[in-house]
Amino acid sequence: MRRCVLFVLGFAIAAVAQQSGARKALVGGTLIDGFGGPPLRNSVILVDGERIQAVGTVDSLPVPTGTEVISTEGMSILPGLWDMHVHTMLAGHSDYAHWDKTYPGQMEAVIMPASARQLLMAGVTSARDLGGPLEASIHVRDAIRAGKIAGPTLYVAGPFLQHEPYPGTEYFRWGIQDPADARAKVQKLAAAGVDCIKMIDQDQMTMDEVKAIVEEAHKHNLMVVAHAHRPNEIRNGLAAGVDDFEHTGLATAPEYPADILDKIHERAAQGNLAPLFWTPTIQVLWNYDYIRDHPEMIDDPRWHIGLPPTIIADIRESLRHIDQLEYYRMVPPRKPTLKRKFQQLRESGAVLLVGTDSGVPAQFHFQTTWNEIDTWVRVMGVDPMDAIRAATYWPSVAMKADKEAGTVSPGKYADIIAVRGDVLRYIDLLQNVDVVMKHGIRYR
Repeated sequence: MRRCVLFVLGFAIAAVAQQSGARKALVGGTLIDGFGGPPLRNSVILVDGERIQAVGTVDSLPVPTGTEVISTEGMSILPGLWDMHVHTMLAGHSDYAHWDKTYPGQMEAVIMPASARQLLMAGVTSARDLGGPLEASIHVRDAIRAGKIAGPTLYVAGPFLQHEPYPGTEYFRWGIQDPADARAKVQKLAAAGVDCIKMIDQDQMTMDEVKAIVEEAHKHNLMVVAHAHRPNEIRNGLAAGVDDFEHTGLATAPEYPADILDKIHERAAQGNLAPLFWTPTIQVLWNYDYIRDHPEMIDDPRWHIGLPPTIIADIRESLRHIDQLEYYRMVPPRKPTLKRKFQQLRESGAVLLVGTDSGVPAQFHFQTTWNEIDTWVRVMGVDPMDAIRAATYWPSVAMKADKEAGTVSPGKYADIIAVRGDVLRYIDLLQNVDVVMKHGIRYR
């Protein structure tokens, strides 16, 4: 029954996508291709089926007769965005305990497809889903890849691996008992077909358990993503060879300890062999004050897409008093430390990736990705081109998908977005994406 509902939703979404003709041409806009070079003015991008056939300009690349022309005059054209830290099983509800016990039966059929569609309509054509029920994560990912439902290309971790699951979360959090159990759990995830391994609270594990997780994951060519909330989470993860750390972390500490920075520098110095990636997820804390004081966002219907009225009402009620949410109670002492720690990470040699923690309380899938990019540029002083590359090119490298996606270049999937105006000057234009194309199908 759940799978039936999911497929019905998929057919409804597919009907929205504009699929007339296999060949398309995006003509006239300024192309920011993801490689970091100068933008290409008056660009032409030829798309044949799922892939980009050629890239040029109106003066150098003629559009073949019979091609559907999509005018991008006055627009900035970019590779489809990546969000490297989303939770499709979540939808912004403030009470995790309530959510986890109320909606497990609707995860696969309703909630995760709705989250995926919202991400896609926001211009996110690829995303890494870091924590969810195993079978549901695999099924939704595969349904998207088969074209049965609309959403970004998902790279899923399945259940979190941690010392002990929180009560009531055992269906998407797996406890680790000893090194042998650690290897067995990774083997089970690998056999199910996950794309990466998510580890948290590794400072509560023994080093033998942490090393077992990383070693077994690497045997199966799976990257290991780990939380970086506390100093020993980072120390243990670095010692074991974790590939990518999540969050800025360290609570109210003003900066990263010197020994940790030394270890990051040392690891990053080996970047040509194995880059160290870091996904800071800063907007979720930085923008809390604004969301609290301007709750009109809760009235935005874009986060309703794909969700039934009962779930929408439940989420709205849970956010009635955003200022009282326990989830955000540590924001006042943590926020002043973000700039310094973000700058330390930028200078460390680690490759920073755009990710958002999308789905956590009051963080909706339609808006978090552009909020993260905007915060990097407007608050943290990151060059717009570098921020865009951290949301396009570098994530594709991290997921070993750079031969297929991440830039607008011939032979790769036609994952392309366009926004009206100059996004390199006004990065917040990304909040309203005008064109969304994924694998050659236009969804917006």
